[in-house]
This record gives sequence, structure tokens and C-alpha cells, in this order.
Amino acid sequence: MGKANALITAHDIVRKYRLSYQTLNYYTSLGLLSVAKKASNQRLYREPEIRQRLKKIMELKDKGYPLQLIRQFLSSGQNRRSG
Repeated sequence: MGKANALITAHDIVRKYRLSYQTLNYYTSLGLLSVAKKASNQRLYREPEIRQRLKKIMELKDKGYPLQLIRQFLSSGQNRRSG
């Protein structure tokens, strides 16, 4: 299955993508990012999904969109269209 199903911990996301832990928790609680699996008191996320979603979140934030609207945008499937 390879990289398509690669899981990454919250700690690794914070380091790799230079987010604060509070931001990661907030994005998760808003539904912008979803936990793929919980194991041994750790949240695991699918890395390809995280990479794609964080990129889109940052693009939309830079354009001035609020997080609530970004959540609607991501959940509607419109994130596949270029904008």
C-alpha cells in the first residue's frame, strides 16, 4: 500500500509542517483534518491527506477566507477544483 496509506503522528505533523500543537488540535476539532486511527494514546493521520489539506487551508487563508468557510469548501469536494 506504500505512501498512500502512510500514517503520521500529531507530533510529526507539528514538526514537519511547522504548525503549533494548538493549531493542529484546533483544525482537527473544526473538522479540517481528520484522525485516521488512534493507537496507544496517539492520534494518527494519513500523511498524503494532511499534506493536501494543509496546503489548501494555507492557500485559502492567504486569500482571506475564514476557517469555517474553508471547512465547508473542503467538505463539499470543491477542493479538487483549482481556484
